[in-house]
Amino acid sequence: MAMSDVIAVTRTTDGTFVSGRTRVKQLVVHTSAAGSPQVVLKDGGASGTEKLNLTYTTGDIHSLNIPENGILFETDVYLDLTACDGVTIFHG
Repeated sequence: MAMSDVIAVTRTTDGTFVSGRTRVKQLVVHTSAAGSPQVVLKDGGASGTEKLNLTYTTGDIHSLNIPENGILFETDVYLDLTACDGVTIFHG
């Protein structure tokens, strides 16, 4: 099996994390002190296919390791963020 580089990208607002095909392997989420924190990752932009939808507790840092080879995004990785101070994804 060939090895590939893993890259970390951080966003604090909605938008495209990564353009092009990639696999998301891990997320680190910093939730806000108030609200209902939610992270949604979509393939294909804001109206694309939902690939991951997570709800968290407020005011904390959460880490999620995705098993095996991660989640495949064919087009791009789009972030829809609610009540979070930032999200870092590791992909490759």
